[in-house]
Amino acid sequence: MVTTSVTADGTTRAAHEDRLFAALANATRREVLTLLREQGPQPVQTLADHFDMRRPSLSEHLKVLREAGLVSEERRGRQRIYRLEAAPLAEVQDWLHPYERFWRTRLKGLGALLDRMPDDERP
Repeated sequence: MVTTSVTADGTTRAAHEDRLFAALANATRREVLTLLREQGPQPVQTLADHFDMRRPSLSEHLKVLREAGLVSEERRGRQRIYRLEAAPLAEVQDWLHPYERFWRTRLKGLGALLDRMPDDERP
């Protein structure tokens, strides 16, 4: 029997992961995360100045990132300040860890095989 876990916001774990990976799948959204990581919290217009797109288009990207829990929004007067929320990235890292282990084991085996081959048989 397969059990379905539910997150704090009431969505299934699978739906949460889908939203997170979909947010990270877009190059513009990854660049926004990089900017927030490297330069700290920023207003929408400052973020928009880094891209060749209109502010409403960037706002759509920020909405996707917000819904995935990757950024938070704070209103200061008329400005909206966006901040990186890195905790969901730990979930991505946890998901990737078994694959990293898999490839590390495979490459270690390849290294051992190459070490056993005589020098004249190596590619």
